[in-house]
Amino acid sequence: MVEKEFDMVIIGSGAAGGVVARELSPLCRDGVKIAVLEWGAKLKPDEFTCKELEMANRLMFEGGGVLTKDRGITFALGRAYGGSTVVYTGTTFIMPKHVFDDWGVRGLNWDDFYRRSKKYFEEVNAHFLEDDKINENNKLFYEGCKKLGISVEQFPINVKNCQGAGVCNIGCPHNAKQGTHVVQLPEAEKNGVVVVTNCKVERIGEKMCYAKVSNVDFGFPSIWEPGEYKIRAKAIIVCAGAANTPALFLRSNLPVNSPVLGRYFTCHPALILVAQHDRSVANFYGHPKSYYSGHFAESKEFLLEVCMYYPLSTAKSLVGFGAELGELMSSMNRLQMIIAIALDSPAYENRITLSKSGNAVIDYRVSDDVLDSLLEAQKISAKIFFASGARRVHAPAGVKFFIEAFEQDRLDELIVKDKMKLGRIPISSAHPMGGCRMGENVKTSVTNEWGEIHGIPWLYVADASLFPKSAHVNPYITIMALADRVAERVKLKTRELLNA
Repeated sequence: MVEKEFDMVIIGSGAAGGVVARELSPLCRDGVKIAVLEWGAKLKPDEFTCKELEMANRLMFEGGGVLTKDRGITFALGRAYGGSTVVYTGTTFIMPKHVFDDWGVRGLNWDDFYRRSKKYFEEVNAHFLEDDKINENNKLFYEGCKKLGISVEQFPINVKNCQGAGVCNIGCPHNAKQGTHVVQLPEAEKNGVVVVTNCKVERIGEKMCYAKVSNVDFGFPSIWEPGEYKIRAKAIIVCAGAANTPALFLRSNLPVNSPVLGRYFTCHPALILVAQHDRSVANFYGHPKSYYSGHFAESKEFLLEVCMYYPLSTAKSLVGFGAELGELMSSMNRLQMIIAIALDSPAYENRITLSKSGNAVIDYRVSDDVLDSLLEAQKISAKIFFASGARRVHAPAGVKFFIEAFEQDRLDELIVKDKMKLGRIPISSAHPMGGCRMGENVKTSVTNEWGEIHGIPWLYVADASLFPKSAHVNPYITIMALADRVAERVKLKTRELLNA
């Protein structure tokens, strides 16, 4: 086993890890040694091929198909230099104040949180896409909502010089998306931070972590030789994500005595709906997400967003087989899509556990409230599709594969609760949250309001596992704001940590 020694180690390089690395990187000028350990690879520019299966296998855990324990939900979890910031659409929200207030974490201040959120919102070039760059799939959603009196808003997105490739979820081939792999990590490295890719941290011990470096057949090789490593550090900041951070603690020999470690996990369960038009729709050219509706967020607890997925992702989101499925898939150029996202509350029973091999298991049960929200969302989405001129609609809870336009007055009969059965309907999620929730009480939280593990002053968490409840929106900027705060705490305690 090879031994290494650093002053600070950051585990993970996504929205949290990239921010922490960049914010701590000025310490390198004073001789502080900092390393980022990233499980995934750093791809070469020509390896962003836009091929769905190839990119999913290169950039995501289990090819984007991580299943919950009961196999009821599929999660798309990023694993790469830049983490999930490489494989999401770039939608960039500041978490609403009423959601922040509902978190109720003493010590967190809205003005401070908003300032940090705004800092990263601007840093990643979040802005509204120009009208002439919004594609027809998005415009159809906008027009349908307006006809029905449903409020609709535009997404801010974090791109620069977008070429409209439309493959944001599987890695931008033009580096237009301003993830940590483009913005924060290169700056951190320039300042002296060492980033080690293809490096899985197996467990954490007393001021040290144990990792294994294994190169893959794509991307740049790790700067460390393949093998097992023991890395000593005076401070460790874990940014491995809401699934892998709790799992890492659960398999480590640490005095983390919180009874809620891994618990209160939540996410945004989602269903994809597809409509077919009689004419060609410009859907795969341009940014895939420009509009959303929060019209039903308070009353029905769901959001509706425009989406456009690739053939495999689309096919797995459909319910049915045979000729009808083949017909729909053969008309990809005539499809319109909406994703319905439920806003779920955390529950003690929903948690991260370990498999026999020690990897994360997402033990999350879809509640009846979530199923009710997604059922209603399908009916509203169908109305939007038909209002925008669709010929027919495929809804996962439909009593038949296609609902025709002339049947739109019978949606309550054609989209029904009896069809909302787990394993039958293809629920997915991409926003895992919770598992190391922050708070004051060790009995109800894992860290304090600064991300410090209760009772372990050298160990921090800075990712979405800190969330005590759902963010209700894409958590990207919220993660960055909290990571910025954790990094500030580490900087303030640098002397104490290094001399301990």
